[in-house]
Amino acid sequence: MKILITGVAGLLGANFSRYLLSKGYEVCGIDDLSGGYAEFVPPEVSFHRLNLADRAGVEHVFSTEKPDYVFHFAAYAAEGLSPFIRNYNYTNNVLSSANVTNACVNNGVKKVIFTSSMAVYGTGNPPFTEDQLPTPEDPYGIAKYSVELDLKLADEMFGLRYNVIRPHNVVGVYQNIWDRYRNVIGIWIRKALAGEPLTVYGDGTQKRAFSDIKFCMEPFEKLMTSHDGEVFNIGADKYFTINEACDVVLEVAKELGIEASKVHLEKRNEVHTAYCDHTKAKNLLGFVDDTDLKQTVKEMFIWAKDQPARELKAMQYEIQKNMYSYWK
Repeated sequence: MKILITGVAGLLGANFSRYLLSKGYEVCGIDDLSGGYAEFVPPEVSFHRLNLADRAGVEHVFSTEKPDYVFHFAAYAAEGLSPFIRNYNYTNNVLSSANVTNACVNNGVKKVIFTSSMAVYGTGNPPFTEDQLPTPEDPYGIAKYSVELDLKLADEMFGLRYNVIRPHNVVGVYQNIWDRYRNVIGIWIRKALAGEPLTVYGDGTQKRAFSDIKFCMEPFEKLMTSHDGEVFNIGADKYFTINEACDVVLEVAKELGIEASKVHLEKRNEVHTAYCDHTKAKNLLGFVDDTDLKQTVKEMFIWAKDQPARELKAMQYEIQKNMYSYWK
């Protein structure tokens, strides 16, 4: 059985491809390496460097590889930045997803599993449950919800089986820690290793639950053959304030002999409290989350210390008005 993963060089793709290979699946993948790294892709993966906005290129890969199932992980998940890069956000997260959906229909893919985001809930009523009406409050969340709706229509019109996963704040090795705008745990680890203070936006009372990637693998696999059309929250149950999470990173750094400090910067426009309920995934997929944030952070630190120096990427802003000082 052949599985195609978009975003195969990112956190989800790099980890899930390894999981699938260990289970005996044949794996191919697409990534444009804008947010991931070729070194993170296992050598056993048939890898295609391609931007999903290239419709003809996507069709060519699908028609050549002929995958049975598709896991569509590729995205640029920067909620706070998305208002300043609207065109890039919608091209990367909506139009590119439309190309994947078209290719799935045109090439007889049995099922596509799409990773959406907790961002679709907006402020909502935490803990968010799958039956809550999405009310996204940033362009990234809007993009993700639009793809969810489009997949539903593709199922109704063309019989394209699908699932939607809404993971949140997933962390682990192979995460891009060289991005200025997203992956806060990774940013803190990079800063600590570079001798820079760990940055917290606002007072740090915002609440998030951080999810170790390793506990997502088995539920993802189960969705290939079950629960068509269902939406699942998948992630950690325990939430932390941003201050508490930062303190965990500082504690691990100190234990590893790395001196670091914390600094508060101006507040940004973001949902204050966001975490999910995972009862549905536990009941239907047997999902079990045993995330130990301190242990996960330690594993990431040890991995990151052995990584080569990589360029810190910056985005080209489409809007400068009201841009936060730390991103100028």
